Amino acid sequence: MGKIMYTDALNKMCVVKKGCDHGPAPIPEEGEWVKVKEVNQISALSHGIGWCAPQQGACKLTLNVKNGVIQEALVEVLGCSGMTHSAAMAAEILQGKTILEALNTDLVCDAINVAMREIFKQLAYGRSQTAFSENGLPVGSSLEDLGGVLRSQIGTMFGSVKTGARYLEMTDGYVLKLGLDKNSEIIGYQFVNLGKMMKSIREGVEPKEAYQKAIGTYGRFKEAVKVIDPRKE
Repeated sequence: MGKIMYTDALNKMCVVKKGCDHGPAPIPEEGEWVKVKEVNQISALSHGIGWCAPQQGACKLTLNVKNGVIQEALVEVLGCSGMTHSAAMAAEILQGKTILEALNTDLVCDAINVAMREIFKQLAYGRSQTAFSENGLPVGSSLEDLGGVLRSQIGTMFGSVKTGARYLEMTDGYVLKLGLDKNSEIIGYQFVNLGKMMKSIREGVEPKEAYQKAIGTYGRFKEAVKVIDPRKE
């Protein structure tokens, strides 16, 4: 930074001393109230949601920050194919940076950049998930959002006036069949949990057996009068 310069008009004015200065308002951080003046005073785990300019994709960014430095980053994206590659790059870049550095780092994808901006605001204002949790959460906690099989929780649904609703993917997994009652209303569905299936295959279970073991149902699927494939029927 260069030398501070003042206008002639300001230089000719007398000094009026500043009165009381109580500093910034305290914000809640990991079970404490902190008057934040420096980036290294911020500690929190929180989430930020971002979107790209044409709004064809979105990002959920989870950061665990200790003393102003990002210790872990979970990047989840939905949208164009390029977003996954940008997310991979962001996962390489973010950890070890201060949140101010990360805010001013080009994370390539607009959606990830916006998510970084949104989470920065939450952290700066004390609106974090761990605001009132003593000592916050240990590094690695963001993975708990993914569940035991470490797979993003995705919901994909489609509906039209002509054909009604189609459930395609739930948190439970990839929807195989929809169960309908006598009025052709959805009362349940059958799914395959892809995370569990892949886990079994990696542990040596034959793919067909792993597939069968990962199948489950939700709702009153067994009472269905009619069963349809939501992608074909």
